[in-house]
Amino acid sequence: METSHTVLIVDDHALFRKGIAQLIEMESDFRVVGEVGSGVAGVEMAERLKPDVILVDLNMPGMNGIDTLTLLRERGVEARFIMLTVSDNHRDVVAALRAGAHGYLLKDMEPDDLCISLKKALSGAAVLSEAVTGSLVEAVTTRQPMPTTEANLTAREVEVLDFLAEGMCNKTIARQLGISVGTVKVHVKHVLYKLNLHSRLEAVVWRHQCEDAPLRPAS
Repeated sequence: METSHTVLIVDDHALFRKGIAQLIEMESDFRVVGEVGSGVAGVEMAERLKPDVILVDLNMPGMNGIDTLTLLRERGVEARFIMLTVSDNHRDVVAALRAGAHGYLLKDMEPDDLCISLKKALSGAAVLSEAVTGSLVEAVTTRQPMPTTEANLTAREVEVLDFLAEGMCNKTIARQLGISVGTVKVHVKHVLYKLNLHSRLEAVVWRHQCEDAPLRPAS
């Protein structure tokens, strides 16, 4: 029997936490191991329980969702971080991605889509509500990332970028290329720097925008 994936919910609205927990646990693949009402308590519980997925609200009193994500990463918590909020403001989306979110979902999404999104996130894919995708594309376009003809990526960096666009996590990319996870992280860092982007999800959006313009590795 397969082990259920564990989920931690961090949201200051108790009724919403209870409803989300009940919804998630209707799916046998998931088990909610904790629910807390503040970012500080969420970080403490995440360090103790080591959940596979952490759902974080954006607007919380005290420590907001962005600061919570930042602290989770600083403490070395390894999980898939999903922002679950009512805000579709592109500034909030970009801030969450820069803080390390692996996905950004809106609270008005269809209930059946939540667990589907969680499964996708666990497979290494980036998960975004449809309304958020437009905001992210706008933010990436406004910042004028590097054109494909001037990207100056190496052949290996192009490979890594293409795997990112397919939704693969670092571990999967490392296995595909026969290199270490640490080396993949270095390549991702270089890709983001060369493209003038700030997050993996932005790189995914950029790559899909450029599907009709093949990348030529730097010679």
